[in-house]
Amino acid sequence: MIKASELILNPDGSIYHINLKPEQIADTIILVGDPNRVPRVSAHFDNIEFTTQKREFCTHTGTYKGKRLTVLSTGIGPDNIDIVINELDALVNIDLNTRKPKEQLSQLNLVRFGTSGSLQADIPVDSFVLSSHGLGMDNMFHSYKDSPKVREIAMEDAFIAHTGWNELKGRPYIIGCGQELKKRLLTDKVFEGITGTAPGFYGPQGRVLRLAVQDPDLNDKLHSFNYQGHRMTNLEMETSAIYGLAKLLGHQAVSLNAIIANRPTGTFTKDTKKVVEDLIVYGLEQLAK
Repeated sequence: MIKASELILNPDGSIYHINLKPEQIADTIILVGDPNRVPRVSAHFDNIEFTTQKREFCTHTGTYKGKRLTVLSTGIGPDNIDIVINELDALVNIDLNTRKPKEQLSQLNLVRFGTSGSLQADIPVDSFVLSSHGLGMDNMFHSYKDSPKVREIAMEDAFIAHTGWNELKGRPYIIGCGQELKKRLLTDKVFEGITGTAPGFYGPQGRVLRLAVQDPDLNDKLHSFNYQGHRMTNLEMETSAIYGLAKLLGHQAVSLNAIIANRPTGTFTKDTKKVVEDLIVYGLEQLAK
C-alpha cells in the first residue's frame, strides 16, 4: 500500500495538486502551459462536463465532435510536468481507495499544445513542429531508476560530444515520442524534429540580460546537431519530461509546438493568439479523426 505521505489526496478524495478524481478525466488529455489557454481549447468543445482549478492546474473535460477530451494546464517547466504526469497516471493506474497499483493498467494519450522558438531558419514563425524526440537539459528524469531503459543513449552521447557539454549541468537525456499517437498528428502541414527542453527561459536557453551564460555558443551547437537525419528544430521547457515519464509509465505522448519565434533570424510572430488558435484547431481535428 502506498503511504499517505507519498500519494496525497485532498479531503474530497481528489489527487493533491491537480485536484481531480479518476472519473473527471478522459483517456486523451491535451496539456497546455498557460491556464488561460484551457478555455481557449475547450471553447471548441461540443460541451463541457467538468471544470476545476487549483494553483496553475486548470482542467476542462468535455467532448469534441463526439470524442471525450480533457485539457489541463501544467504551468512551466519539467518540475511541474513531474507533478502532472505522475498524478494523471495515479488517477488511472492506482486504486485511490486501497492505495495499491491496479493489476490491469490503462494507457493515456497525452498531447502537448505548446509555444516554442525555432532553431532552424527554414522553420518560420507561425508554423507547427511535432517533436520526434525530446532532449532534456534538466536533471528531473534522472531521479527515476529505470530512465535508461527508455532513453536514446547513443543519440545522447552524440549530442554530448557535439556540444562539448559541461558535465556540471548534468547529463542530457533523449526520449522518443509515442509512435501510435504520432501517426494521428503528423501531416505534411507540420515540421518534425528534436525538441530541446530547457530548465529555464533565460540562461538555460542562451538569453543574456545582465548575466553571462556558461556556453554562449550553445544555440549554434543546438542548431547544427543532427543525428542520423534527426535535427534539432526548436527549444521549450516541457517536452522531454512529458516524453520520459509517459514512456516509463506506459502512456503515449506527442508534443505539438506553435512556432512563435525564430532564433536564427531573430523574428517573432506578429500574432501569437492566431498561431496558437491555428494549432488548437489543427490538433483537435486530428485527434477527432
